[in-house]
Amino acid sequence: MKFTSHQKRILTALVLIPLMGAVIYAGGLIKTLTIGLAGFIGLWEFYNLFWERGSKLFLKLTGSLGGTLFLLDTGLGWTENPVLFLVVFFWITWLLFLIEYSRKKEQAEFKDYLILIGGMSYLPLVLSLFFSLDSVQIIIVLLAVVASDAGAYYAGSWLGGKKIWPDVSPKKTWAGSAGGMLLCVAVVLGMSLAFGNSVWWHYLLLAVFMNIAAQLGDFFQSSLKRWNNVKDTGHILPGHGGILDRIDSLLLLLPVFVIYNTLFSVF
Repeated sequence: MKFTSHQKRILTALVLIPLMGAVIYAGGLIKTLTIGLAGFIGLWEFYNLFWERGSKLFLKLTGSLGGTLFLLDTGLGWTENPVLFLVVFFWITWLLFLIEYSRKKEQAEFKDYLILIGGMSYLPLVLSLFFSLDSVQIIIVLLAVVASDAGAYYAGSWLGGKKIWPDVSPKKTWAGSAGGMLLCVAVVLGMSLAFGNSVWWHYLLLAVFMNIAAQLGDFFQSSLKRWNNVKDTGHILPGHGGILDRIDSLLLLLPVFVIYNTLFSVF
């Protein structure tokens, strides 16, 4: 039996949702290892956007392992200040460039090392914010991502209409954007009123900001893929693509949630 792309998308979601629920419930080491694994795969996919598969393996491995170790350090508390790990990694990156430049001046590519550092800044730093959230907050963040994506996908598919930014993402419509916003607001507002400790309009603003961030994250990821002429960052999630395809909106939405909660203590 051959499944359509949409059927694969649904089946993958049906597997991922209880799996993520189990990870959140387990917490501790299981949560840390899961975030570390997602970080490693996501970084590998990120580097594959810029470097052809099979090339620059040393740099890909260096960045992916470095980001994973930073996440594990943050979750398990190996050091008092995990950010220092990133500082050391950045030093090592510059040292690697200097070594390559001194040996093969004509072949040394400074942009390769900017890509290496860019990946570390794009994924691990953001994913590490999960360790500052409790279980309810993590669930709200993940539900906001799912609601934003699902609302946009189905509203855009059913209603169609004018494209928002066709040069960046040719399939995204204003109807889809509105659908994602409405579903995200409904889900976040409902969950926040049940588990939060602030007034309703704070959660309304939070939901709107989170959805805007989710849509911008989606556009950013789309621009990276179009710039590199690829459809998906990977194939590990049937119907969805790669890990990076699945968490593109999360990478901007999560910092917005953390910043808002830090400023206004709504949870």
